[in-house]
Amino acid sequence: MVQQEVLNRVFASLADPTRRDILIRLGAGPATISELTAPTGMSLTGMKKHVQALENAGLVVTEKVGRSRQCRLGDAPLDAAMAWISFYQRLWARRLDGLDAYLTLHTGPKERDR
Repeated sequence: MVQQEVLNRVFASLADPTRRDILIRLGAGPATISELTAPTGMSLTGMKKHVQALENAGLVVTEKVGRSRQCRLGDAPLDAAMAWISFYQRLWARRLDGLDAYLTLHTGPKERDR
């Protein structure tokens, strides 16, 4: 159950384009919330809400440095999300391979390719 909650927060965070942009920017290195806000035209309060959602999902880690908050990428939840995606990718690949084998056996390769 806990794993499902982590995945729900990660996927919900990744569903938002602004949050994905934040993660892309943090991929280049740590940044303050003000630095993340500058190119967007968004309010500082709006950016803080996005960062907080990413932090709640474990995708971003923040640290108070002086008067600002330094943000950097977190990685553990992405590992869980990738494991989930990989599991279902393998599952569907096996199912589609089975369907392909069934169709080849029952219809022959020429009829199936039409």
